[in-house]
Order: sequence, then C-alpha cells, then structure tokens
Amino acid sequence: MADRYEGFETFVAQRGPALMRTASLLTGDRGLAEDALQEALTKVAMRWPSVRAEGDPEPYARRALYTVVVDRWRWRSRRTPERLGEIPDAHGSPDHSADADRRLTVAAALGRLTPRQRQVLVLRYYEDLTEAQTAAVMHCSVSTVKSQARHALQRLRTLAPDLVEAFSPEVPA
Repeated sequence: MADRYEGFETFVAQRGPALMRTASLLTGDRGLAEDALQEALTKVAMRWPSVRAEGDPEPYARRALYTVVVDRWRWRSRRTPERLGEIPDAHGSPDHSADADRRLTVAAALGRLTPRQRQVLVLRYYEDLTEAQTAAVMHCSVSTVKSQARHALQRLRTLAPDLVEAFSPEVPA
C-alpha cells in the first residue's frame, strides 16, 4: 500500500521557504506567518492525495495560505498596528546594506496598508501574478484587484514618499 503522504515532505522542504516568505509579507509578523503557514500546510496535508493527483500542489498550497491569512484578518476583533519583522531574502544571499535599507522601507510601507491592499500588492508584484490570477486567489473580480492595487499604490505614495527615493534610479552628479 502506498504512503498517503508520499511526496509531501519533499514538497514542504522544497517550497516551504518560498511559502514562508509570502506568509511573512502577507502577515507582517514572522510568528503569525509561521502559524499561518503551518495551518495552511495542515490543510494541504489533509487533502494531499487529491492535491498531488492534480499535478502541481503549489497553487493549492498558496491558495490555502492566502485563505488562512484572510480568515485571520476577518476574525480579528480589533486591528492593532502591526510591526513588520524581517522579511527573508528572496534568493538566500547575504544581506547587503542597500538591499537591507530597501527591504526595511518596503516592510514599513506595507505595514501602513490595510490587509486587503497588502494582499493585492504581494500577489501582483511579489508573487508576480496576473490580475486574473490575483482575482482568482482573492475570490473577487479583476476590477476589484485593479482598484485595490491603485488605491494601495496611491496610499503608499502619500504615506511613504521615501519609497520613491528608495526605488528611483540614482542619477550621477
């Protein structure tokens, strides 16, 4: 008899770090991110045979992660300002001071957005999903994704003008 969870441990070992980075960006807190990822992976494990049979399990795992995070936002009785912890480096390379400054600037700016705005920006620009894919993950229309992204970027320009400087190409004097 084949093991029901065959391949699950390998999937978690290979894709876990990327899922953790996404969870960190979505939650803004490493501890909350770890909890959300654990809950999402538990849901994936419970359905592993059918998820594995569909082919690539990562889309299902990402949707489970987004759902867990959104559910937690919805059920939180009152929202307190969150401080964003360190965001793991996307490529596992050592930190460089300019990169660290930019990551801190982005983390602080994301912390100033509503959870839904943060989710749209993470999905669209960090996960590099299309508007249609983002809408499917968020269970909303493409026009909602467009408007949420527009409002989020406008809010970032207002609340965090330092981002414009941090991401503008340097002009030699």
